[in-house]
Amino acid sequence: MITYNTVSEAVEGLHQRGYTEDFSLASNHLSCAARNLKLAPEEFEVDETHRFEGETDPADEAVVYGISSKNLKGVMVNAYGTYAESASAELVKKLG
Repeated sequence: MITYNTVSEAVEGLHQRGYTEDFSLASNHLSCAARNLKLAPEEFEVDETHRFEGETDPADEAVVYGISSKNLKGVMVNAYGTYAESASAELVKKLG
C-alpha cells in the first residue's frame, strides 16, 4: 500500500493511477456530479483508504478514498470524527 503525507498528495497520487472522477457523499449514495451519476453502496468498491489526522486542528482530519465501480474510478475526500457528513448506516458500513 502506498503511503501519503498529505491529503493533496493522496488525491494527486490516486488521480495519477487512474482514479480520475470526483465523488461526494450524500445521505445514501455517492455522487459524481461531472457524470450526473449516483452510486448506491452495492454499486461501488472501496479500493484504498488513506486517513489523515490534524495535529493541531481537528478540522484537518480527513479520509481520502480510492473508489471504483463497473465503468469508472474516482476519489472522495471526506472529513471524519465530529466533522463527518451524515450518511446512511449501509453507506457508513461500506466506507468502513
